[in-house]
Amino acid sequence: MNITKIIRPYFLRKLSKTLQADSTPELTQRRQLKELIHTARHTEWGRSHDYSRIQSYEQFRQRVGVTPYEELRPTVMRMIAGERDLLWPGVTLRYAQSSGTSDGKSKYIPVTADSLRLNHYRGGSDVVAHYLSLYPDSRLFSGKAFILGGSFANELQLDRSTRVRVGDLSANLIEAINPIVNRFRIPDKKTALMADWHEKLPALVEAALKADVTNISGVPSWFLTVLKSMLEKAGVSEIHDIWPNLEVFFHGGISFLPYRTQYDAIIDPRRMRYLETFNASEGFFAVQDTAESRAMKLLIDAGVFYEFIPADDPAAQPIPAWEVEQGKIYAMVISAANGLWRYPIGDTVKIESTSPLRITIAGRTKHFINAFGEEVMVHNTDAALARATEICRCRVANYTAAPVFASATEKGHHQWLIEFATPPADLDSFAETLDRCLMDENSDYQAKRSGNIFLSRLTITPARSGLFDDWLESTGKLGGQRKVPRLSNDRRLIESMLSFNSKQ
Repeated sequence: MNITKIIRPYFLRKLSKTLQADSTPELTQRRQLKELIHTARHTEWGRSHDYSRIQSYEQFRQRVGVTPYEELRPTVMRMIAGERDLLWPGVTLRYAQSSGTSDGKSKYIPVTADSLRLNHYRGGSDVVAHYLSLYPDSRLFSGKAFILGGSFANELQLDRSTRVRVGDLSANLIEAINPIVNRFRIPDKKTALMADWHEKLPALVEAALKADVTNISGVPSWFLTVLKSMLEKAGVSEIHDIWPNLEVFFHGGISFLPYRTQYDAIIDPRRMRYLETFNASEGFFAVQDTAESRAMKLLIDAGVFYEFIPADDPAAQPIPAWEVEQGKIYAMVISAANGLWRYPIGDTVKIESTSPLRITIAGRTKHFINAFGEEVMVHNTDAALARATEICRCRVANYTAAPVFASATEKGHHQWLIEFATPPADLDSFAETLDRCLMDENSDYQAKRSGNIFLSRLTITPARSGLFDDWLESTGKLGGQRKVPRLSNDRRLIESMLSFNSKQ
C-alpha cells in the first residue's frame, strides 16, 4: 500500500491556505508585521522602539532602523546568558551558530520556540506539500527520509549547568523535532548530532545502507561525500542500486549547479527529482514550487516580514515585498519571530516574479566563498593572511582566492593566488599555516575542513610580480581606486588572472 496517497491530502489542504495568502501579498505581509510587533511589544526592544504605539508598516520603518548583527551581538549574548524578554518574549534556549560578521568569528542567531513553529518547521512542511502537489505519483512516505545535519559543537564556553543549546541550525531542528517525524527519518538522533565526522561518517553510511530511503535533504557538497562513501562501502556505482525507491533531493545552503553533473554520475537522472529551498540560520524563506524553474516562492505567511534594498543602491531605504520589481536584484532584510528586527541577512535575491513572489539567490552582499557551505568572507581571509605572514615572516602584495570544485578523484578546496613582496622560506609550510589561521577565523570553514572529509587544505599559486596590475589594466580598472576582488564564489575571475600569470 502506498501510504503517501493517504497522507497527501493533509499536505495539500495546508498548501491551499498558503496559496490563498499568496493572492494578497500586501495584506498578508502587513498582518505578519502587526502580529510580530504585537507579540514583542513588552520586550526590551519593543519598549525602546515604542512598539505599543506602532499601528502600521510606515510607522515601523520610521521608528526602527536597519540593524546588522554587530549592533545586536551584545543583546544576543545577554540572551545566551539567560536574560529574558530582550528581543523576543521569554527565555531563548536555542541558537544557530553561523559565520559572516566583521566583528567576530561567529554569530549566534536566536532560534525561538515561535520561530520553530511559525517558520522553520512550517517551511519544511511546505516543501513536502509543494513536492506532493507537483508529483501525485510520489511514494515519499513509503520509505525513510535521510536528513543530513550538523552538531552542537560551538565556539562558546557555556556553563555545564545551562540549558542553552548552541550549534548548527540543523542540529537544533533535529533535536527539537516532533518525535513522530523520527519514524520517517534516518539516522537516529544520536548519530545525527555526532560532532566528530571521523566517527559520524561511517555511522551515517552504516545506518543509510540498511534503510529504504525515498528522499534526502541537506547541503549538496556534504551529501556528495556521504553518497560516495556509501557507494564505496556497498561496492556499487549508482545510488539507486542501494536505494531503488529514492526519488527526490531537497537541497539548499549553496548553489547546486556545480554539483549537478557529479550527482547525475552516481544517481540515475531519469529517476531523480530535485527541489531547491532557501533555509538559512535566520529563517526558512522560500521553496521551489514548480518543476520547470528553480525559482523559489517566498513564504510570506510564515512568521517573517520581508524588506528589500536595491543591490545597486545599498544606501537606499528598504522597500516592502509588495513594492519590488520583477528582474531586479535586492539585498534581503527581515523582521521575524526569532527577534531579528530589520535585519540584513547578507544575501541578495533576484525577483523572478511578483505574483506570486518568487526569487532566486543572486549571491552575498559582499565578496565571499560559499561553494561548500563555509561562508568565508574577506575579513576572514584578511585576518588569516595577516597572522600567517607574521608567523612565517613573509609579506604579501596582493591576493585573490576562489573554490576548486570537487571532481571524481579530488575533494574540493580553496585556491589562493598570491603575489608575494617577500616570499616565505617554505611555500607548503606557509599554506599549512594559512589554512590553520583561516580555520581559527571562521568556524564554518573549520567545520568543513575537519578531518579532511569535506574540504582539502587550501593551495597557493604564486603570482608573478605585477600580475594584478596587468590584470586590472586589462579590465580598464588600473588606477588610484583599483580594487582586486579578494574572493569569488566561482572560477571566472581567477582563471582570467591565472591566464595572465603565465604571461611574463
